[in-house]
Amino acid sequence: MASIRQWCKELLLSFIASILFYTSIPLPWVEGLDFRRIARFVVVVGLIIGGILALLDLGISWLGVPVFTRTVIIICFWVALTGGLHLDGAMDTADGLAVVNPERRLEVMMDSATGAFGAMTAVALLLIKTAALSDMTESLRWLGIMSACGWGRWGQMLAIFRYPYLKATGKGAIHKEAIASWWNLLPSFILLLGMSGLYVFFHPQKIIVGVVVVFSGSAIAFLVGSWFNHKLGGHTGDTYGAVVEWTEALLLCVMTTF
Repeated sequence: MASIRQWCKELLLSFIASILFYTSIPLPWVEGLDFRRIARFVVVVGLIIGGILALLDLGISWLGVPVFTRTVIIICFWVALTGGLHLDGAMDTADGLAVVNPERRLEVMMDSATGAFGAMTAVALLLIKTAALSDMTESLRWLGIMSACGWGRWGQMLAIFRYPYLKATGKGAIHKEAIASWWNLLPSFILLLGMSGLYVFFHPQKIIVGVVVVFSGSAIAFLVGSWFNHKLGGHTGDTYGAVVEWTEALLLCVMTTF
């Protein structure tokens, strides 16, 4: 019985640590936080972010705010809830990939200064998300927001597991030991399946939407991580953020066609 209580305590401490690490949600500091396994909770954290954004979107819609204005507000809160963590990684990754000499790419990515390609990438990502979410039907918006947040972070987990980490130190280095096998990916995958299943439960006539979300979400997550690995020969904390951002944006583009 004591061992079960200890296991639950460790699980809770890791979950709290994951919220503190991946979001700007204010939580009181707790002694004994374990950041080594936070990557296992990243999809859950993503769905919490998506749920907050979906509820905010619903609340603003009741006030009669036009769709485009409402979407801009949601995208701004989206960045704020993550503290810009993933967007910053996407910007640094873009600056690194813009360098012709592959050997200098990691050096450029570690530079805190934002270059032209990083700024253009941030603008492109925010525009894509805003346009795609604005064109989405009302009944699909909550699923679009939550699916993007969830599958984007599942792509991060996949990249952590499948590809080598390119730096000896850094915040992203602690993730490798957390995602050591496919079994660490499976619970999050089942959770995302369940979310699409919930949408189909309430909209049985739109079963194709649930199927497309699962297939496109997993495929985009895989391909984005694979592309960055191809360009760099591995991943860093910055590219993990880039995987999240580009998977979110591309999945929203796919979903907006429905």
